[in-house]
Amino acid sequence: MPVDATDTPVLDTLAGITAASVENCDLIPREVMMARIAALVAVGGPPASYLLNAGTAVDVGITLADVEGILIAVAPIVGTPRVVTAAGNLARALGFAVAAMDAEDDISVTND
Repeated sequence: MPVDATDTPVLDTLAGITAASVENCDLIPREVMMARIAALVAVGGPPASYLLNAGTAVDVGITLADVEGILIAVAPIVGTPRVVTAAGNLARALGFAVAAMDAEDDISVTND
């Protein structure tokens, strides 16, 4: 059975869960995403988890300064190792996003 590159049921499900969380919570969407980022720091979320939440976070107005503030706010609770790990995972997620955008640009140039 051939795999369709646009068929992403796992990613689609995770995106749907994130959207449902934002829509069904009494917090404003920006606060929901700040809580989600703090939770990712607390559980040692991998780069892919940050990447999956990045689009929604940007859409609701989360900035890099906000993320830095979240890291500072949770540091006394989760500890230095978790914050350092989170900072590295955030950087890797950003690197993945930039690489993906570059690849898209390369494909569009090739197709033009």
